[in-house]
Amino acid sequence: MAQVLIRQLDDNIVDALKRRAKAGGRSLEAELREILREAASDPWEELLRIREALSGRSYSDSSELAREAPRK
Repeated sequence: MAQVLIRQLDDNIVDALKRRAKAGGRSLEAELREILREAASDPWEELLRIREALSGRSYSDSSELAREAPRK
């Protein structure tokens, strides 16, 4: 696996990332790895995966439920 070194990060940024990591129960390194993974991911890939998972299902007509719902 590759390694990356980032120099001259503002101390406030590092502190904020440490807080974020702690809140998520992760180490700073794991948090940064997750942030970079998300930034590099293709959003369409996830949408296509969801679309594939939902394909072939049938859904009821919700207009009847909407008509029967009490109006406020």
